[in-house]
Amino acid sequence: MTKVSDVNISSYEPLPSPEELCAAIPKTEAQKEFISSARQEISDCVHGKSDKFLLIVGPCSIHDPVAGLEYGNKLAALAEEVKDKIVVVMRVYFEKPRTTVGWKGLIMDPDLDDTNKIGEGLVKARTFLREIIDLGLPTATELLDPITPQYIADLICWSAIGARTSESQTHRQMASGLSMPLGFKNATSGALSAATNGILAAGQQQTFLSVTPNGRASAVTTAGNPDCHLILRGGEKGPNHTAEYVDATAAALAKGGRPECVMIDASHANCGKCDGQMPATYREILSQRAGGDKRVIGAMLESNLVAGNQNLVKGLEGLTYGQSITDKCIDWDTTVDLIKETYAAL
Repeated sequence: MTKVSDVNISSYEPLPSPEELCAAIPKTEAQKEFISSARQEISDCVHGKSDKFLLIVGPCSIHDPVAGLEYGNKLAALAEEVKDKIVVVMRVYFEKPRTTVGWKGLIMDPDLDDTNKIGEGLVKARTFLREIIDLGLPTATELLDPITPQYIADLICWSAIGARTSESQTHRQMASGLSMPLGFKNATSGALSAATNGILAAGQQQTFLSVTPNGRASAVTTAGNPDCHLILRGGEKGPNHTAEYVDATAAALAKGGRPECVMIDASHANCGKCDGQMPATYREILSQRAGGDKRVIGAMLESNLVAGNQNLVKGLEGLTYGQSITDKCIDWDTTVDLIKETYAAL
């Protein structure tokens, strides 16, 4: 018999519904209150209602929850010291977009060995998010797969749509229904239009195919997300973190009727993916805000316990503890210096 369905499918593995997983790893009332409060504080930064600087900082990706939690404990203590001037939000990235192939993140491959135990990955992600929230740290992630938010978005305080997906209709629709503030990154080419158009689309009502909390396919209609903003992350032609690019971005946002608020990523193409260049890039961003440009609402830093990155060998064994297996990061001591400089400058 000729086969016309699932010709290239090797297997199906049923997962718990979002409702079942969220019930198995629930939020406490205290966690709910913290998440709601953190989202509002971040929203106030986005809309210029707060003078605080919004700093999204942490590992490029979480591959070892033990090391990630150690980092979180250190960051929580530092965040407490600067909370009157800086809203510190920890990067808790579980999904990694790949240009071709590679490790796709803790949710997709929690054992780091190509076994792709997604069910275990979702459990690890929810568990880790709860641990970070219990430290008093707001959480930040990039949402990549459109079904993932059903499993973890209730524990996320800020999220991003990445450079590779800002132009994606699927991700713009998803963003329109998310419950937290969200940044769209400029495209990998450096072009702003994907992000500015994404912000406009995500702010509108959208109807699209998704799944309900109990896992049933459904047509979902959103109200639109009013808390979207733009992130400059550089591009193929080089960095875009300086004042001239902020002016151009603000003009593009104003033309679309959006608030002239810009977050700037000190990593990725803005530092040439070199951790040694990241502090100088960050200081340039900080100088703009400290100089009075309130359009620069915040910045992003990739930071870990140990500087640089390392190649992934299957599994945690043999890896340097606290060092990235994706993009290069600055180390903890450099992170402390930069956050304290930010506090003094502001």
